[in-house]
Amino acid sequence: MILSILLPPKVRLFIFFSLALLIMLILYYFISGDNIDSTVAQERLVPIYYVDTTEKKIAFSFDASWGSEFTTRILEILRENKITTTFFLTGFWIEKYPELVKEIVAAGHELGNHTWTHPHLNALDKPGIKQELELVHTALNKLTGVEPKLFRPPFGEYSNKVIEAANELDYLTIQWSIDSLDWKDIGRQAVVQRVTSRLHPGAIILFHNNGLHTADALPEIIAQATKQGYSIVPISELLHQADWYIDPADGAQKRRQ
Repeated sequence: MILSILLPPKVRLFIFFSLALLIMLILYYFISGDNIDSTVAQERLVPIYYVDTTEKKIAFSFDASWGSEFTTRILEILRENKITTTFFLTGFWIEKYPELVKEIVAAGHELGNHTWTHPHLNALDKPGIKQELELVHTALNKLTGVEPKLFRPPFGEYSNKVIEAANELDYLTIQWSIDSLDWKDIGRQAVVQRVTSRLHPGAIILFHNNGLHTADALPEIIAQATKQGYSIVPISELLHQADWYIDPADGAQKRRQ
């Protein structure tokens, strides 16, 4: 009462709001203090760029969103070398080349989801992102009986929203640690050099099924990788299957200590 008489109205108002803020902070600390660390840890979600492993294993992956001219030859090269890989397919590619999709599965390759229309996913809301994935999932399951579990966002673009949408559909979001740049038509030898000079255990390598020089470059890449002691496997065989996490600093999938 004495303070209300002696202090000016503006000062009394300032003290009132300061006390209210202090009370709110104290309540927040006691209610959510135990969860602060986990909230910070989940602040930035990242895809899997590579697998942290000492085993000399690498994974080839092929994105299919345009054309099919070189796909059969790629499949022949992989078959001749007894290699299975991962193909990330878009919806319009599935619709246009259903027999090739069946051929990919028959050859033992893994199928991944590359969205229905290859959009910029960051521009969509979460229901729109999920629809892109669900349409591909349904189409592949209907055509081949396969239910893919791996997802690669178009253009390599992602955000927490994109990864959360994929997680909610039980998909793992996969990027790459080596970009062959075959989509830039940089030439056969340049593709070979880029890939073989960057090989490392746990690498995920990005190719495209219809890159102009991809099929020509593959035999030498396979030969050099094999000479260096690497085995080439689908992405799902490269991944840790239990008790793992993704390092937000570099996208490495690591085992928990």
